[in-house]
Amino acid sequence: MTEVVGVRFKKAGKIYYFDPGKEKIESGAHVIVETVRGIEYGTVVHGNKAVNENNLVSPLKTVIRVATPKDDDIYASNKIKEKEAFEICLKKIAEKNMDMKLIDTEMTFDRNKLIFYFTSDGRVDFRELVKDLAAIFKTRIELRQIGVRDEAKMLNCIGICGRSLCCSTFLGDFHPVSIKMAKEQNLSLNPTKISGVCGRLMCCLKYEEDVYEELNKNMPNVGDTIKSEDGTGEILSTNVLMQQVKAAVKKNPNDAPTIKVYPISEIKVIKRKKGKKAKDIPEPDLSYEDDY
Repeated sequence: MTEVVGVRFKKAGKIYYFDPGKEKIESGAHVIVETVRGIEYGTVVHGNKAVNENNLVSPLKTVIRVATPKDDDIYASNKIKEKEAFEICLKKIAEKNMDMKLIDTEMTFDRNKLIFYFTSDGRVDFRELVKDLAAIFKTRIELRQIGVRDEAKMLNCIGICGRSLCCSTFLGDFHPVSIKMAKEQNLSLNPTKISGVCGRLMCCLKYEEDVYEELNKNMPNVGDTIKSEDGTGEILSTNVLMQQVKAAVKKNPNDAPTIKVYPISEIKVIKRKKGKKAKDIPEPDLSYEDDY
């Protein structure tokens, strides 16, 4: 086991582990650390704790220091410079009539690199733009093209639930989401109802997927023929969470059907909709499909 601290550099960004050295660093403290991008200012979200070495990426870098008031001032100053750089870059993009949408600007703590995030429908030749920006800011310039999910995460919006987007508030990573998840949960497949503001499937479809997968294992389908204490009939609808089915059953072939609701424990599937016997039906395929 290795003692580490977990550090975030953005509100809902990934958590990176660093060696605290001999320091006892509490959650919420600000620290100065070295990353692949240079010297960075981050917030500790996990104080000193022991982690299995197999879960760490070696070599583990040591925290340079706990942030001082001077470091806090530099960080605040960098945030002001980022906004100024954003406005300047916007003007340059407009002057050159470039097909790109500037999303955000980020400056490393040591001011050795200025990163501009943008979206575009295709590839963009931004070499001349980089030269102009480097001449203005006298530092290394990086233009990074991002996808629509990252754009939504950076800009933050209000989802159809009326709350701030999950990706902007607490999701550190984007998990694979597929249309199969919506099918498993009996949701409408209307893209406008199951897509987020980014235009991709909503991340929250993943939250309850494991529960639905487990419950659907024993759930019959609409159209299956069942046998109950009231006779045989066809399933009209299913309620996955309640583990119930609504079916039209009758004792004798000539009787009028009776619509009743049954727990799945009280019925037996004798014929699937496509004519297969229940025992011949394999377990549902629960593997994930490709990302939407």
